[in-house]
Amino acid sequence: EVQLVESGGGLVQAGGSLRLSCAVSGITVGDYAMGWFHQAPGKGREGVLCISSRDGTTTYANSAKGRFTISSDKAKNMVYLQMNSLKPEDTGVYYCAASPYDGLVMGLSEYEYWGQGTQVTVSS
Repeated sequence: EVQLVESGGGLVQAGGSLRLSCAVSGITVGDYAMGWFHQAPGKGREGVLCISSRDGTTTYANSAKGRFTISSDKAKNMVYLQMNSLKPEDTGVYYCAASPYDGLVMGLSEYEYWGQGTQVTVSS
């Protein structure tokens, strides 16, 4: 059984930082493109960052550039999202997901496995 379990969410003031973790089991992080998605209140889920299984390269949504970083630890089968300079508009549920596609993918339909999400609330 494949499981992705996010943790690390919470309440933070604008300008603060959070580090989200995604514990992966049932698949190997190094064999899948891994992504983080954000779902703001009342809105759809959107891709934020992705890390390629092929070469570890990453891609970012414009909203994340310069502030968020994705990384993975293949030995621990973990994926991380470091979020700095948080803004109120970053509020929402953050999901970790795994895609079997080679390379960088940001589309929801390209992801096969999803976590249950972790809530991030940024106060102004």
